Amino acid sequence: MNGPSGDARTAAMSSRDLKGARSETGDCGGGGPTHVAARALGKAPADGLLGAAEGKDDTGALARPLAPAIYGALDLGTNNCRLLIAKPSRRGFLVIDAFSRIIRLGEGVLNSGRLSEAAMGRTIEALKVCSEKMRRRAVTRSRLIATEACRIGANSGEFIERVRRETGLSIEIVTQETEAKLAVSGCASLIDRNCDWALVFDIGGGSSELIWLDLARLGRPWRRTLFDRLEVQNCIAAWTSLPIGVVNLAERHGGRDVTRQSYEAMVADVMTAIEGFEAKHRFGARIATKRAHFLGTSGTVTTISGIHLGLPVYERSRVDGCWLNARDVRTVSNNLIEMSYAERVAQPCIGHERADLVLAGCAILEALLRIWPCQRLRVADRGLREGILSTLMAEDGHERRGGHRQQAHGPAHGSHRR
Repeated sequence: MNGPSGDARTAAMSSRDLKGARSETGDCGGGGPTHVAARALGKAPADGLLGAAEGKDDTGALARPLAPAIYGALDLGTNNCRLLIAKPSRRGFLVIDAFSRIIRLGEGVLNSGRLSEAAMGRTIEALKVCSEKMRRRAVTRSRLIATEACRIGANSGEFIERVRRETGLSIEIVTQETEAKLAVSGCASLIDRNCDWALVFDIGGGSSELIWLDLARLGRPWRRTLFDRLEVQNCIAAWTSLPIGVVNLAERHGGRDVTRQSYEAMVADVMTAIEGFEAKHRFGARIATKRAHFLGTSGTVTTISGIHLGLPVYERSRVDGCWLNARDVRTVSNNLIEMSYAERVAQPCIGHERADLVLAGCAILEALLRIWPCQRLRVADRGLREGILSTLMAEDGHERRGGHRQQAHGPAHGSHRR
């Protein structure tokens, strides 16, 4: 990373959800920057640009003459367990299988400091499904990561070992910095290059990653290739990981019966957590006369988008990449505040699994809009898993082999919502 600072706490989807169609995602085209390609092909350890996002699987982070054909990326979050399995293609990568299940691994961990037995049991059952999918698809190169719940759980080491014994999966607990970099790479193709600044944010279950990008640092035509997606990390001006996500914020203030007052209390909590970061970097002043936009990758923004579009059932193809303005976001949030818990459950883009968390996510987003009043928000139904896949494939030189074609997104491969 080009000297970014980390503040504030450096502190199911099943086969039917693939809708009968394979999909292509990611961006691929011509060869990437010479120094990155040389590192990948020269079998040197990854460092610098790829260092914090290097592969940690059993085959290591080194490129091989014949790269594995099938890749896996698993994101074990505080609220959700998500897997993507893909193979390289001329247009990025082809998703051949996926899985997503809400497991609430971090339920109660903020108060107890430990992962609960019930939460670990739910998670291991989901991971058994992931393990079987990876075995059946013959995955030969993978990276499996865990985030905030495992970072703060005192018994997370025991849990990771139990996962290895019972599922055969070796999961790596990543730092906030690595999580931020992977999030940027995963949704980089949706950045508006006509802007001067972009705030990439990932509202998670136990933490929220905020990354400000200075797009002037790109300094050359951007082809939206796999290597370019990784090089966007060099645009990071500053980042922070807030110890606030939808699960712990809802546990603190209540998520089922939310009043206007309790909603404002949630917003105030988040604004307080951001104040030190903003006081240090003053992005409000830096973007005041510039072109800037938000890019959100989380269940919060995809849910808001689905509701705004009036979707009778969630459709990734309609949501991923769409634009909202601040008024659209606030209209949806205000309508949700007025609903009862049962009414939120009945919303097709929410459901019972998210009905007690959605307003906590809205409060986090509202705090961001108050601190940095951007009027344009782009929605990304992609993130850490895509960042992992792009990193592994770029390290293995697939883009260089894939020719110079520009990518055009294929059909949707399902929801990535947190």
